[in-house]
Amino acid sequence: MSNILELKNVSFDYFLNGEASLRALDDISLTIEKGEYIALIGSNGSGKSTLARLLNAILLPTAGEVWVDGLLTSRDEHRWEIRRRVGMVFQNPDNQIVATTVEEDVAFGLENLGIPSSLIKRRVSEALERVGLSSFRNHAPYLLSGGQKQRLAIAGIIAMRPHCLVLDEPTAMLDPRGRREVLDTVKKMNRREGITVVHITHFMEETLEADRIFVMDRGKIVQSAKPEELFNGETDLNQLGLEIPVLPRLIRMLRSEGLDIPANILNLNDLVNILC
Repeated sequence: MSNILELKNVSFDYFLNGEASLRALDDISLTIEKGEYIALIGSNGSGKSTLARLLNAILLPTAGEVWVDGLLTSRDEHRWEIRRRVGMVFQNPDNQIVATTVEEDVAFGLENLGIPSSLIKRRVSEALERVGLSSFRNHAPYLLSGGQKQRLAIAGIIAMRPHCLVLDEPTAMLDPRGRREVLDTVKKMNRREGITVVHITHFMEETLEADRIFVMDRGKIVQSAKPEELFNGETDLNQLGLEIPVLPRLIRMLRSEGLDIPANILNLNDLVNILC
């Protein structure tokens, strides 16, 4: 596999009155391979959202380099293509909905790219099918549930054929059903279609199926590990303002009672099978 995202010694400062007032990211280096599902976690103010905005050149680093599929974000001539390859989905889907029907909303970004009308129609149909909204194509977006709105926002992005999806707490405003709808959609695109996913979340349970988890604290990546390594390891997540998900907590309790549970178990069905 090859890298799709690479950060080299990246720092980012927010400025006030022309002077650096806050260092949000501090000398971060990381690589993400094509097709990976990355979860990015950290307490409020750790730099997660700032890092997300660097990945498709909404922000540019104060120092260091951000590379996307071999393109450098600081180069003006690369920026349009970078934003096509890396799609961003934010917390509030209402902020990304611009049209009066579901179909028109998905088509909006394609029209801005100058895609021919015949191709737009096909891509809109494909995108709505992929997120399970084909039957809602003529609905007004405001009539959709929160989970459906977020899936609509994702459809608008994937219609532009991105190589990578960056999701900045996409389920934060959703109820449990809406969260499940969005997560199932994103996981399907990653597993079946190979789209790289960078998922920022404060719901720790949402990280259990990631390939790797990056833990951020005060502008730095302080840990990078597979979920089973992170939650079974020695990292003190509580000290970083994070909670261990319920299932790994339960597994720790069972191990403390003498039960032999393999380190790679993070799935409820697998745990039930072992206990039975």
